Amino acid sequence: MTKPDSIQTARLLLIAIFVGFCLDVYKPAWAGFDEGLAAYNRGDYATALRELKPLAEQGQALAQNKLGVMYAQGQGVTQDYAEAVKWYRKAAEQGDLNAQVTLGVTYREGLGVTQDYAEAVKWYRKAAEQGDADAQSSLGGMYLDGLGVSQDDAEAVKWYRKAAEQGDALSQLTLGGMYAEGIGVPQDGTEAVKWIRKGAEQEGDALMRYAVGIALYALGDMYAEGRGVPQDGAEAVKWYRLSAEQGDINAQFTLGVTYAEGQGVTQDYAEAVKWYRKAAEQGDALSQYSLGAMYADGLGVSQDDAEAVKWYRMAAEQGDANAQVDLGVMYFEGRGVPQDYLQAHMWWAISGSQGQVVATKNRDIVAKLMTPAQIAEARKLAREWIAKHKK
Repeated sequence: MTKPDSIQTARLLLIAIFVGFCLDVYKPAWAGFDEGLAAYNRGDYATALRELKPLAEQGQALAQNKLGVMYAQGQGVTQDYAEAVKWYRKAAEQGDLNAQVTLGVTYREGLGVTQDYAEAVKWYRKAAEQGDADAQSSLGGMYLDGLGVSQDDAEAVKWYRKAAEQGDALSQLTLGGMYAEGIGVPQDGTEAVKWIRKGAEQEGDALMRYAVGIALYALGDMYAEGRGVPQDGAEAVKWYRLSAEQGDINAQFTLGVTYAEGQGVTQDYAEAVKWYRKAAEQGDALSQYSLGAMYADGLGVSQDDAEAVKWYRMAAEQGDANAQVDLGVMYFEGRGVPQDYLQAHMWWAISGSQGQVVATKNRDIVAKLMTPAQIAEARKLAREWIAKHKK
């Protein structure tokens, strides 16, 4: 008769043999995946494909997802989004987080499939419920914008918070902005500052810097207007500056105005010019107009009519009615450009079409100094400009 401890030993031995058998069976599959992944990472896509495709066909989710990536990016195969989606779906249906998130993006953007926001939400949700921060953030965005679901700010906050608590910077910034504006949550300056600070402290790419700039600008506005926090001009300037340094155009323009008018800071025209220029060089029409005015008046820079005309024109061509008025003045007076009543009439007519009363009055004044033919030509040029720039 076998002793009890011998029976136990025998059972353990059988288990060990069985487990060893299983490991022997699956070892080649995992080894193949590791080899395929290593080949992929070093750019040897032919080897990666040879190793990964059989595994994907056997149902290994990690291999299926990676094969989807290869088809999506045309790595070792002809780029084929439909084939990529096929493999992503196989992996996603097995619970692969990366594949679920990628399918969400695929359906949201319509890559290889008909764009379908509801389907995007479905896959984002599956990954989000498994705790994936990217999916949680994306799902929050779908609720915020009402894409594939009924628009729901509170639900957006819920998912952004989950991602933010995992350290997702964009979600932290967005959540801070929602607290700043009282979107989906009661307005709360303390919470806004907390989350925006967390997001702003993280390094990121150009998109991240853009998001940081927007969030910091919102924080500056809160202090400037006393929304959810004590009104504090100096604190507002601090946040505007941080935002402007991230390249945010609105913050750069606002800082320009702040220094030009001495709001919460010592009036400093040179500093105003500096910030107007940064925004103007990014194409902001208001900043271009403001920079032109600084050159026209010699504030913070040497007076320079030609430079004023340059910036007025940039803003005027973008449809800024004030810039159009002042550009007309420059032509009327021959400042920075040869005197030209026809051009003055044209720009004042264009500005007047936007409701600028002074422009209409100026147009009628200059018309008295022009011939009928000149007036007709000016009107023709104005009509053509308006038609070309009609939104």
